[in-house]
Amino acid sequence: MAISLDIAHKKSDPVVKIAAVDDDAVAKSEDKPSLIGLNREDLGKALEAVGVPPKQIRMRTNQLWHWLYVRGISDFDKMTNVSKELRNRLNFAYTIARPEIVSEQVSVDGTRKWLFRFPSRGAGKPVEVETVYIPEEDRGTLCISSQVGCTLTCTFCHTGTQKLVRNLTAEEILSQLLLAKDRLDDFPDADAPEGGLENASNRRRITNIVMMGMGEPLYNFEHVKKALLIASDGDGLSLSKRRITLSTSGVVPMIERTGDEIGCMLAISLHAVHDELRDEIVPINRKYKLDQLLDACRNYPGLSNAKRITFEYVMLKGVNDSLDDAKKLVKLLQGIPAKINLLPFNPWPGSPYECSDWEQIEAFADVVNRAGYASPIRTPRGRDIFAACGQLKSASERLRKTEREALEKAQAAGEA
Repeated sequence: MAISLDIAHKKSDPVVKIAAVDDDAVAKSEDKPSLIGLNREDLGKALEAVGVPPKQIRMRTNQLWHWLYVRGISDFDKMTNVSKELRNRLNFAYTIARPEIVSEQVSVDGTRKWLFRFPSRGAGKPVEVETVYIPEEDRGTLCISSQVGCTLTCTFCHTGTQKLVRNLTAEEILSQLLLAKDRLDDFPDADAPEGGLENASNRRRITNIVMMGMGEPLYNFEHVKKALLIASDGDGLSLSKRRITLSTSGVVPMIERTGDEIGCMLAISLHAVHDELRDEIVPINRKYKLDQLLDACRNYPGLSNAKRITFEYVMLKGVNDSLDDAKKLVKLLQGIPAKINLLPFNPWPGSPYECSDWEQIEAFADVVNRAGYASPIRTPRGRDIFAACGQLKSASERLRKTEREALEKAQAAGEA
């Protein structure tokens, strides 16, 4: 698909708008099923359907797997060790094209946020999701969405104000990773992308992925599972399961299955130390209480000091940030190998909360640290492009100018 780039060079508005040129070609590719997101068994069936002899299925499956997930190819014609006849048959029946990138924003701190557009698939119109890349000195983390919108309505989360539109498919979840790797020049031997980053050192840019974007991953378990198993396959994208983290607000019945069937790291959006408050700010707690959630954590398959659960705790001024809350948090997590991430609240228009004062966050952290838990205070990243935790929201509900100005004002007040 041809693309056109419109790059704004102002530091305050570093946006790359990417518009599709060949809409007919996009429509045609959307009409065909994609091979992206299929496991090996299903990929073999797709090859069989286009006439590949049974004796060749395994070999051809391995070839396609390598091209899709090691080389990052999105054009059948570039699969040079596949016969032209088979490439033509595959191209006629299937697609491996990337979805549309609507925009790419770059924060002053290097964080990147993409708005990706996918077909409607029953939603009535094309849907959009946001994906965020956070570069750090020793790692690069990609925050991936699992749903369009969210059903959980956590009161401190901007994403929760957008109603659920639909689940993302395994293809769409995995495509966020593939597209990000394209834009970051993160596939070996690939050409540097126009308008993207050039990877001169050829080192891996995306080392970690977190299912912490839009949506509740455990309400879309089968598609998330399929995508993450492909992402962690050693003959493809080859991300270690120790570098894949799934974050849930507490869908208790699915936590054990996550450990058994995916085997990734687990993060819990906790945010409160007693049921009365958590019922209010994380409404799923009305269905699955704290004692049920923590029992599921204690029984998480593979849990150990080397495989700890991360508990995320957003710091809300005057709500959950007292030193008494810190002491109760330590007591609540007793016996669970854990790390506690303290998250300064990221403001958004209409939110009823303020971020805790920095001195209070540090005092809270000291209590947790003295109890023997690692409790890093997560530095907010990408606030200027609305890419920080709790700020993601589809561009189908883009902020009005007045809302954006209100957000900027709230951020400025929080940083003063």
